[in-house]
Amino acid sequence: MVDYAGNGDYDPSTAVSLFDPGNWRKSFASEPNGGNCVEVNLAEDKVGVRDTKLSQSPVFVFGHSEWQAFLTAVKAGQFDLPQR
Repeated sequence: MVDYAGNGDYDPSTAVSLFDPGNWRKSFASEPNGGNCVEVNLAEDKVGVRDTKLSQSPVFVFGHSEWQAFLTAVKAGQFDLPQR
């Protein structure tokens, strides 16, 4: 993993203001009652991720290349739990 200088102004509790409120999308696999899922907001230059169950959830912000790398790893099973 590559280390890089973080944005000193970034605050996950106020990062929601960086995104259009109408663009939050949750997984089609999310349970009707909210489930254990996240919502994603794809902006022009960034991706926001927050918890669907918490209306005031902190927002974590990623670059598009970081988000794509994460999705690739998920699809490859890199985060799957070991079989028991």
